[in-house]
Amino acid sequence: MADELFEKLFSLKGKTAVITGGYRGIGLTIARTLAEAGADVALAARSLSGCLAQADRIKRGYGVRSVGKSMDVCDSMSVDKVIREIYDEFGKIDILVNSAGTPGNEKPVLKMSDEDLDEVMSVNFRGTFFVSRAVARFMVARKSGKIINVSSILGKTSARNMAGYCASKAAVIQLTRVMALELMRDNIQVNALCPGYFLTDLNRDFFESDAGKGMVKKMIPMNRVGQLDELKSTALYLATCPPFMTGAEVYIDGGHTIA
Repeated sequence: MADELFEKLFSLKGKTAVITGGYRGIGLTIARTLAEAGADVALAARSLSGCLAQADRIKRGYGVRSVGKSMDVCDSMSVDKVIREIYDEFGKIDILVNSAGTPGNEKPVLKMSDEDLDEVMSVNFRGTFFVSRAVARFMVARKSGKIINVSSILGKTSARNMAGYCASKAAVIQLTRVMALELMRDNIQVNALCPGYFLTDLNRDFFESDAGKGMVKKMIPMNRVGQLDELKSTALYLATCPPFMTGAEVYIDGGHTIA
């Protein structure tokens, strides 16, 4: 009975998913989750070698079709070209996960250069916009699709020296809401996944330091950072959610935003 319920509600067999930034961190966790549920996956990021390596592991591990592509989300021509390649290869795109992102340079506003601001806005906001626009064109033609934009709790809260990052992630949330309104009549759901602090290879040293431990104790009611596996069930739900759920922001943060 449980297997039948899972198949009915959460199976992604026959679906195709595109995951930007999908060869590491949150993107890779989501890619593996969707593949485990049966979806074919395309990983797209600047690192072609990283995408190819992880796509091969996913293919061997889950028995689904999996490809890796080099794509610069900041370049709309690169985005349009690669998304077209993926569509032509798989014949459709059912799910998009916009996970490509950068923390930017942590500086006070008065010390931020134009380049500092441009970098974080280009990757986090413009990249999400470019990829969503490219994929949504194909989804509209089929009157079906799920778009998951990975934002952050810092799209809702704020932090010193993170003006560019906070602004870019807030922009992703607003883009999610607007796209949800515009695309709902085409049976496309657009939702935002907003993680708090999660342990990754990039931040492990900090969170294992005294400063990191002190920050966690001060800011996160659960007194720990999240583990990437704790994102899996929510990512799967957003990839299979009912049509009535759109424009939502889902926070997974150990109570950070309610403290």
